[in-house]
Parts: sequence; C-alpha cells; structure tokens
Amino acid sequence: MTLGRMIERLDDEGFATEAMIALDDLALLAEIDRAARDLEETPAIYAADAARRFAAHATDDDWLALMTAASHAEDPGVACLKRMLLWSLRQDAAACGCSRA
Repeated sequence: MTLGRMIERLDDEGFATEAMIALDDLALLAEIDRAARDLEETPAIYAADAARRFAAHATDDDWLALMTAASHAEDPGVACLKRMLLWSLRQDAAACGCSRA
C-alpha cells in the first residue's frame, strides 16, 4: 500500500484502529489516547490528523527519517505511521508545554 493510500485510509476508523494496534507499542497507544482525549478526538481521528499534519508540515529531515525507517522496516506502512504519530505527539507537546513523547 502506498503512503498516500494509507493516509487516506486512516479516515476509516476501523483501519486506523487496526493500524495503531499493528504498532505493537502500548506506551505509544496510551500517549495517542491521552492526546486524542485532550483534543476531544478519537485515537483514530488523531492518527489521521497526525499523518496529514506530518505530510503538510514535516521538515526535510523529518521526511528523511521517515523514509529511512520505512526502508529498514518489515512493514514500511507501520513504520511510517509510527514516525508520523511520534512527530505529531512531539509537536503537540511543544505547543502545550507538556512532556509527551
């Protein structure tokens, strides 16, 4: 699945939930849940928005890190989603002065 198609499919709550479960990272899922609640969103909506924000605002270095992670991963889609979520959590933490991710 292409990265663009994966981002599109994150709008499907079921797909987004499955994709986040595939991350196999309970600590990250807890952070996503907390961030989503802070924004009054579901974790799936947070994931979809995180991917879109990354696509729109990530730096060249962020994209290089994402592509490097994807190229070394068993599942590139999961690796990309994880990078995007971590990036988004860091951006949100910086914006609120919180200590996340």
